[in-house]
Amino acid sequence: MARNGLEIIEGLLEKVEELSGQNVFACYQCGMCSAGCPLTDEMDLLPNQVIRGLQLRDWRTMESNAMWICASCFSCQVRCPKGVDLARLMEAMRQIYLRQQLDHVSIDDMTPEQISKLPQIALVASFRKKTG
Repeated sequence: MARNGLEIIEGLLEKVEELSGQNVFACYQCGMCSAGCPLTDEMDLLPNQVIRGLQLRDWRTMESNAMWICASCFSCQVRCPKGVDLARLMEAMRQIYLRQQLDHVSIDDMTPEQISKLPQIALVASFRKKTG
């Protein structure tokens, strides 16, 4: 079964925990990660909501843009009273998503003007992060 091109992932929580080495249930939803995140204005789910979605085994968490917006700045980890490394969880989610070989960005969808305005490092980083 698929939804928006994304396969519903059996054992999502277990896969995220295995790849990240983090215990999702260590989080007790204090919200300190979201309070310290510099990119929450761009995310459709706050960092603590991403963790809650994983705790509930809600596959729709994988449709969130939060894992793509996360800059892995570790502000969340520094603030977390339980030491949950949310950046590692986000990276694990990206890896699971990309292993389905769904591309999140395509150079074919960009105009030559858009491409010329972007720094090359941004293009390379984006393709490494967002393509399967």
